[in-house]
Amino acid sequence: MTTDPRRITLVARHPGLPSRNWDLSHHAQSRVIFVDAFTTLRFAVDHGMELARDVERVIIDRTGSAMQYLDFLASLPHEFLGEAMFVRADGSAYLSSVGRGGHRVLYALSERDVNFYLDTHNLTHSEIQFEIETPVAARQSA
Repeated sequence: MTTDPRRITLVARHPGLPSRNWDLSHHAQSRVIFVDAFTTLRFAVDHGMELARDVERVIIDRTGSAMQYLDFLASLPHEFLGEAMFVRADGSAYLSSVGRGGHRVLYALSERDVNFYLDTHNLTHSEIQFEIETPVAARQSA
C-alpha cells in the first residue's frame, strides 16, 4: 500500500499513439496513474473513492469514443467532484467539471487549451525551449 499523499490524475491513453511528456516525478503536484483501458476508468474512480484516495481528475487521452465519454460521465458517482477530460484524436477536447450548483458543466477546448490545461496543472513537462542570449559587450567611453 502506498502512502503517497498527492492527489491522483487517472489517465487512459491510446497505446498506439505517442505518449505525452507526463511529469511522473515524485516532485510532481499530482500523481499520474495510467489505466490500460477506457473501461477500467469507472472501476478506478469507484475503487479510489472506496479507498478514500483523492482522484482529482480523469483524462481520456485520444482513446475511446465520444459516446463512451458520455456514458462515463453519466455513470460518475455524485460524490466525485473531479474533472473529466476527453481528448480527441485531433487534440481538441471536452472538459467536464462541477459548476456552482453542484451540476456538471461541459466545455469545448481547442488543442491549445488542452496544452494550457496540462501545463497549468503541471501534468506535463513544458516543451518550450529557451534561447540563451549572449551578453553584448558593454560600450566603454573614454
